[in-house]
Amino acid sequence: MSVRVRLHPYFRRFTDGQDAVEAVGQTIGECIDDLGSRFPGIKERLCDEKGELLSFYDIYVNSQSCYPEELAKPLKDGDELTIVTIIAGG
Repeated sequence: MSVRVRLHPYFRRFTDGQDAVEAVGQTIGECIDDLGSRFPGIKERLCDEKGELLSFYDIYVNSQSCYPEELAKPLKDGDELTIVTIIAGG
């Protein structure tokens, strides 16, 4: 199953400047694994050493936040993922 992944500008350095790429997977986690295998370094920036999504990123599926399911959220063919960086200040 193929989904479109829209990338925050920070991640475009891993995709040769592409703002969106295709990924394959039944869940968001599988799609991130697919991205990691094709674009070295991207998964390590998105996930911690346990493979969990880092707290300063949010992923939307078809413009809907996937929190709290995040990486376990099932996907359908043609879904669109958007990776967003959460900005906080103090």
